[in-house]
Amino acid sequence: MFTGIIEGLGKVVRLTMKGADAVLEVEAAIDLSEVSLGDSIAVNGACLTVTSQTAKTFTADVSAESLAKTTLKYLQAGHRVNLEKSMRIGGFLGGHFVLGHVDGISRILARTEKSGSIIFAVEAPQLLSRYIVEKGSVAIDGISLTVNKLEKGRFYVNIIPHTAANTTLVGKKEAEWVNIETDILGKYVEKLLQTPRGIDKDFLVEHGYIK
Repeated sequence: MFTGIIEGLGKVVRLTMKGADAVLEVEAAIDLSEVSLGDSIAVNGACLTVTSQTAKTFTADVSAESLAKTTLKYLQAGHRVNLEKSMRIGGFLGGHFVLGHVDGISRILARTEKSGSIIFAVEAPQLLSRYIVEKGSVAIDGISLTVNKLEKGRFYVNIIPHTAANTTLVGKKEAEWVNIETDILGKYVEKLLQTPRGIDKDFLVEHGYIK
């Protein structure tokens, strides 16, 4: 699990295809001294497992499913990526709960700069838009952001100067693709509502939410 607060940037060394899967090697501008084989690192919001490492680099296997659902398939040597190590129990949660399970990719529909910030209009695919709410949270390329406004087929996020300077979003342009992970809370609520019983007063009393 992650927080959506990017710890640093990485530079892609290579993406090597292995049949339908791939191996990604990244030069990381974050402290890897406490990272062990098998640990998780989010790369542009996609949770990957470290399979080998040096003091400054790590490699991770990328499954065919991850390639299909994320922008990782577009990575080339020299591309910059957002990096975040997995959250530690008792750590500071500065963003929101991000699983690193990317729901899909979306296009940047418009980019506007205003008062030092960058405002992105991002495509909201129909299957994902029901999980996106105004003033709710969404992860774009692994970055925890607040949805400023939601319209049919698109939503808007404001990128403050600090976030722009310390993530890959500063270089993103109109028509580029980004990874999207919606807030997990909405998915669980939807699942509960689809059960035969659903959520009613008796359910809330039974589980201690009301007395």
